[in-house]
Amino acid sequence: MLPQDLRDKLRHNAFVNIMDGSLFGFGIMGLASYVTIIPLFLSFLTESTALIGFVAALFHIGWQAPQLITSNYVASLPRYKPVVLAMTLVERLPFFGLALLAFSIPVIGKETALIAAFLLLGLQSLGGGLTGTAWQSMISKIMPPHRLGTFFGIQSACVNLFGAGGALLASVILERVAFPEGFGLLFLITGASLLVSFVFLAMTYESKSAPKNIAEPVEWRRFGGRLRQILRRDDNFRWFLIARGLTAVSLTAISFYTIYGIRRFDMAPEFAGALTSVLLISNMLSSSVIGWIGDRWGHRRVLIAANLFTVLAIVIALAAPDVRWFYGVFALTGVVNSAQWSTIMTITVQFGSVAERPYYIGMANTLIAPVTIFAPIIGGWLVDAVSFDLTFGIFALAGLLSILVYVVPMRDPRALTEARAGRVVATTD
Repeated sequence: MLPQDLRDKLRHNAFVNIMDGSLFGFGIMGLASYVTIIPLFLSFLTESTALIGFVAALFHIGWQAPQLITSNYVASLPRYKPVVLAMTLVERLPFFGLALLAFSIPVIGKETALIAAFLLLGLQSLGGGLTGTAWQSMISKIMPPHRLGTFFGIQSACVNLFGAGGALLASVILERVAFPEGFGLLFLITGASLLVSFVFLAMTYESKSAPKNIAEPVEWRRFGGRLRQILRRDDNFRWFLIARGLTAVSLTAISFYTIYGIRRFDMAPEFAGALTSVLLISNMLSSSVIGWIGDRWGHRRVLIAANLFTVLAIVIALAAPDVRWFYGVFALTGVVNSAQWSTIMTITVQFGSVAERPYYIGMANTLIAPVTIFAPIIGGWLVDAVSFDLTFGIFALAGLLSILVYVVPMRDPRALTEARAGRVVATTD
């Protein structure tokens, strides 16, 4: 149960963090999307598809890799907010650098601009990873455990809504303002939006943690032993990591739907744009509902359903007689994306004790990083070397295996915690 001061500030904290996420999404998801706008900007600087594609891997490396490294420090903090505010500036300010870079391209040239762009994008993604563990720990601290999924769901819905608005504004700006000034304007507005969202984030109320919820920092030479101790002790968390790894493989199919539609059905660019709209709308509409369902019936069950939807989307894509079936593929994918985002963050903080929570968050993200980075590379090689059918078949098999892990060996962590608490109370009585 939350302390009284956090219960009194619950609505305030929910509002300011939803506004932070909304304005963050307006910039990151819309105006400067890593999926569309950033690759388009880089395409003006280089013809190398490999370099442009590396941006996606760079984003995953920056977000996932540092979280385990920071977990030891974060676990010893009585308050997470100061670290969140300091580190998140590293992921927000680089967009002002990108704006200045875009406006300077006629002077510095494209080759120099490309190098500088990768440095700034690497810094931005690294800032997100350095912030991640402390931010997730802070949110799980200030929100009631039984409402955490609902909060992440509502925040995700707002992120996608504002992101769609940002994407619409981006299309208008790029249509009316030529390269490179159009991108400079986009990055400048993104930076401003992220600074306003930072103000809302800074308004978060967080009290100091009780001493029992603060872990003693471990020397770095003993840090690995601490993590191994947690993994050996918590077999349920080990199964969760295995399921997450298999899920990451199955989700790689999302990266290949568009190119598969283009090669098989000669999909038009405007149809791909319509599918993007279906994806965002489906994500937005399902986010808050999924969070509520997870809080009510269990987030493990939500993940089982999400993986079923992933497999179903792959089957529909392979069996589609015409391109219109891809509306269903992308609608299901939108639901899957919203479920994976909000539910994974919610269920991760339900493992272990409050003091060990940063370690769990760090391991849940960093240990999966190799799969999320290399699965698309291997998948692309399989497509070129063999076929889409085999590649999608492997993705679907990984999805089915992840369902098997969630159903058979893994248990709902919140239910296990409540059961242990009930046994302790019964023993005490």
